[in-house]
Amino acid sequence: MIFEVFRQEQRKDYHVHVGNVHAPNREMARMYAQVMHARRKPAHSLWVVPKEEIAEVDSDDEGVAMGGRTQKEYRWATNYNTDETFAEEIEASQREQEEAEQGREEAEADS
Repeated sequence: MIFEVFRQEQRKDYHVHVGNVHAPNREMARMYAQVMHARRKPAHSLWVVPKEEIAEVDSDDEGVAMGGRTQKEYRWATNYNTDETFAEEIEASQREQEEAEQGREEAEADS
């Protein structure tokens, strides 16, 4: 049976595929993985997974939507119904911000 081995060198690192081991069962696969992939160069952790248990999710498959296709209009205030006074306050605030940025740019240009 073939087991794939993933290694994490330090606590905050990602697990990285480092190879595989051939073993008759899970217990032996863990021992072989420790000997082959963590003996000379110590590791924080190893994942030892049967090869047939690993599945691929491909973004090209029909019906599979990875993170980029999600609707996220809820993040923008322009998509919410608000009264006119609130919109006026937003416009005034944006104008103030633009004026402040122009003032900073002019001050930097004068320096």
